[in-house]
Amino acid sequence: MTRMSERWQHRLLLWPLPAVLLLCYVLPFAGIAVWSVTLPEPGMANYARLATDGAIHAVLWRTLYLCATVGVLALLLAFLMAYCWLYSSPGWQRWVELCVFLPFWISVLVRTFGWLIALRSNGLVNGWLEALGVIDSPLALTRNSLGVVIAMVHFMVPFAFFPLVSSMRQIDDRVLLAARGLGASRLRVFVSIFLPQTLPGLLGAFIMVFVFCLGFFVIPAILGGGQTVMAAEYVFLQMFQTYNWGIGAAICMLMLVLVSGLVWILLRFSRVERLVG
Repeated sequence: MTRMSERWQHRLLLWPLPAVLLLCYVLPFAGIAVWSVTLPEPGMANYARLATDGAIHAVLWRTLYLCATVGVLALLLAFLMAYCWLYSSPGWQRWVELCVFLPFWISVLVRTFGWLIALRSNGLVNGWLEALGVIDSPLALTRNSLGVVIAMVHFMVPFAFFPLVSSMRQIDDRVLLAARGLGASRLRVFVSIFLPQTLPGLLGAFIMVFVFCLGFFVIPAILGGGQTVMAAEYVFLQMFQTYNWGIGAAICMLMLVLVSGLVWILLRFSRVERLVG
């Protein structure tokens, strides 16, 4: 009797998590799925519009392009930082840690307005470039894709850093030393041994950054200035300005399918425990 009671107590402790997931994730997505085929009228008209509307295609391709660009740039910076942290002196490690953790202590809204102040025509960046004689007139660094990419990369580098560090730390240094002892140059060791063993971490970090970027709203809305509309902002405009809830829900379902495919790739080709261990 006591064993049965303990078993039920154990199950009761586990039930809150499925309940929360059901209430906060499954039911809202089920509602969105229903909206996508019932609003403004039942049918597949919203999905037919997704397949034929050029404006929606432009938003989706822009979103995918910016997410891929940010993913590649964040990956390069995070790889350099992770490599520096792993093989540098303790002093340099502290600086790298500061650069990684400091953005986590500042909200995305504050960082976005900070970049807006720095990148505007009379901001810090243009002021420094003009003072150095690099440019004669201010560069257009906001209200376009460039400012959005800069701010998004700054936000996403820490998220790419941790999977890469975890992947690099699991490389056996004895293998690298053995290659050096057999006469391989540092470049050959890096290209032939070190880099291939970090590929799962690179893939995992890129997918994580890409998925995060798909849902960006604040940075494109503020730094894009309405000129660089991404999928999340477009959904907001459809639902809360044009009140076209059906097409907004259909775009959400399309993004869900895309994210699910990327997560499947992550689970299929990368060992998730190595990205967080």
